[in-house]
Amino acid sequence: MGKETILVVDDEADILELVRYNLGKEGFQVVLAASGEEALKSARSQPPDLVVLDLMLPGVSGMDVARLLKQDPKTAKIPVLMLTAKGEEADVVAGLEIGADDYVTKPFSPKVLVARVRAVLRRNSQEEASETAALRIHQLSIHPGRHEVALDGARLELTSTEFRLLHFLARRPGWVFTRSQIVDAVRGEDYPVTERAVDVQVAGLRKKLGDFQDYIETVRGVGYRFKE
Repeated sequence: MGKETILVVDDEADILELVRYNLGKEGFQVVLAASGEEALKSARSQPPDLVVLDLMLPGVSGMDVARLLKQDPKTAKIPVLMLTAKGEEADVVAGLEIGADDYVTKPFSPKVLVARVRAVLRRNSQEEASETAALRIHQLSIHPGRHEVALDGARLELTSTEFRLLHFLARRPGWVFTRSQIVDAVRGEDYPVTERAVDVQVAGLRKKLGDFQDYIETVRGVGYRFKE
């Protein structure tokens, strides 16, 4: 880690300088933007490895910047870390629903921010490598290539949607995903999944997991996660 380019977006000059200094000290290449418009132009012309994005921006808001980045195929896979003074649950959930990867609230510790940036980059790198890799976690064995799942040595019969849902969550233990993010991850051409149907799919998965159903945890007000 350390050679990645980070786009930092904030309308406060002192915050920009604080983040630039601390990320730069850790070896990251830092690009600064003081507005949503500037951030979008920068990300589209030279896509960074991660965006640190303040939500409270004049003009095009940080929430709109995140939404537009996630809607554009060229920038959709760039991880976004929200940096904001808005710490209420509703604001956090709204950002996650759009597709943000994590958040840090102001005032913040520079060390914590750097650690969160590294964690998001590491997760993103691991996700790219783990799309087709066989996975073993707890008593579960998941083989994407063979589309097989075994629990404590016994094969589980899962639907295609259940398999995608389980694989998506199990690849990121401890990480909370909103229903909208889960829909985007497991939707296939022949398997249209609505947010309400996610609850049904989770209930079905838990039933098939039996004594191990607590592997899939509900995070009230946000969504679901796989047990660490």
